[in-house]
Amino acid sequence: VDKAWKELSNILSGIFCASLNFIDSTNTVTPTASFKPLGLANGTDHHLLRYAVLPREVVCTENLTPWKKLLPCGSKAGLAVLLKAERLFHSSYHSQAVHIRPICRDASCLAVSWELRQSLTVVFDTFSSSQGKKDWSLFKMFSRTLTDACPLASQSKVYVDISPKNKEKELLEVTPPPASVYEAIVQGDKRTYAVYDLLSPSLFNTSRSLNVQLKWKRPQDSSELPTPILHAQRYVSGYGLQTGEISTLIYNTHPYRAFPVILLETVPWYLRLYVHTLTIITKGKENKPSYIHYQPAQDRRRPHLLEMLIQLPASSVTKITIQFERALLKWTEYTPDPNHGFYVSSSVLSALVPSVIAMKDVDVEQSPLFTSLFPSSDGSSYFVRLYTEPLLVNLPTPDFSMPYNVICLTCTVVAVCYGSFYNLLTRTFHVEEPSRGGLAKWLANIIRKFRGVPPL
Repeated sequence: VDKAWKELSNILSGIFCASLNFIDSTNTVTPTASFKPLGLANGTDHHLLRYAVLPREVVCTENLTPWKKLLPCGSKAGLAVLLKAERLFHSSYHSQAVHIRPICRDASCLAVSWELRQSLTVVFDTFSSSQGKKDWSLFKMFSRTLTDACPLASQSKVYVDISPKNKEKELLEVTPPPASVYEAIVQGDKRTYAVYDLLSPSLFNTSRSLNVQLKWKRPQDSSELPTPILHAQRYVSGYGLQTGEISTLIYNTHPYRAFPVILLETVPWYLRLYVHTLTIITKGKENKPSYIHYQPAQDRRRPHLLEMLIQLPASSVTKITIQFERALLKWTEYTPDPNHGFYVSSSVLSALVPSVIAMKDVDVEQSPLFTSLFPSSDGSSYFVRLYTEPLLVNLPTPDFSMPYNVICLTCTVVAVCYGSFYNLLTRTFHVEEPSRGGLAKWLANIIRKFRGVPPL
């Protein structure tokens, strides 16, 4: 399995021009409860599962180009024409993913096919870029408009969230008017969407391009976004370069429902965890996990792995802390910018969050798009996987300028001493006898005689 995992990471690194070839045993773990294979390989044998994170690497333009080439029409037609690199990477948040899983080709499952799903998530801060206005359009965000659909696509739709907030539905104006409006339950909340079908012939009859615009009929104040039921944050505390503490805060804002959550922590080997200092506090009381799995790290071989099943009471904040000690690396193991710090991968939270609004089975069958993006087990809950922010930890760093200074000083001393000694050994000395002089000396003596100076 480890050999196949290494080959897969190298292949994906070449396909997407990414640094996935840096995945090795030092950042790979085998989770037991947080993840499981999808598709036909859905099983419980966690020994065949691998999970790795490179928190230092970021997505860049050279990763977007091969990602777009996997699309049926590339970036020539359809929704992909909006994927302009200079606009996407100018956003507040950008993420792209590729999911591959085996599925049945028909109902009898006599043949197996591989499903490739690509997703792109972009967050634009239009409120700041538009000088305090909430109005937006496709052209303002992507500098392009939609001209046609991909000929190879069976579905090509644009969904615009026009859900009313505090009875403000009449204040929104979407142009051009949508052909249909769709309502769905997304993560426990009822949402309303304006739908634009790019495969509809009537969409491009009035104009050659589609530029969806959302305008407010009167200026709006910046209102706070609703707080999700499950959210978390993570930080490092402590002082000095010897010990520290990792703290994770998990929030359950549901007014009356408690639910369990699975926490996955992956910590590099150079942060040596003190497992006996692990504490879980909820509402001032100790919260014992129902399940805990810990795999200690091995220096330069594998990281720490900690998985816990924690019950979150309603309207509560759960604080998880664990102390660690910083290790001293070899001078060849430091990054080119060691004073910037070392990154620790994000924690992973997996939970079935109870829904405020129940979803009917008929709604699940009629909305395959939203059920694939926001899966739910039944009408009373939906599955959520959260990733906290990565951590930046400083390690004891030697003075890398000292070897340079020693080399320069040593080379200078050797060059001066050896050069002088070699010059004395190899130089040839000649004794020159003084010349008797001539006409010049005779003229000089005459001049000196007139001036009263002794002759030469």
